[in-house]
Amino acid sequence: MIYEIKDDIIAALEGLLEPELQRQYRGKAEVLQAFNITKAGTVAGCRVVDGVIGRSNKVRLLRDGRIVLDGASIGSLRRIKDDVREVRTGLECGIKIESFDDVKPGDVIEAFEVVEIRQKL
Repeated sequence: MIYEIKDDIIAALEGLLEPELQRQYRGKAEVLQAFNITKAGTVAGCRVVDGVIGRSNKVRLLRDGRIVLDGASIGSLRRIKDDVREVRTGLECGIKIESFDDVKPGDVIEAFEVVEIRQKL
């Protein structure tokens, strides 16, 4: 009985703790060419070098090894003319970074997912 109360109190205290946010790497794409599209803005023509780029992922843009943009959302992910959910290693795609148009050939787009990890006492 006492042990059950102790476990309930510990579970309640753990519920009060803020979850830890952790980034989990998903994939990397190299920008081959930037396209200016009238209604959409600048779209990066990319080749996925490693992992998988998913439409729901957050992205980081690297230029010459320095972070230019961090934590942005993907506005559009296209393969040929179709909207897709994800693009795997070795395939080419078009990535539109939401509210960002300064993409240049040679940039690297890293995709990651933010995961909440419940803290323990």
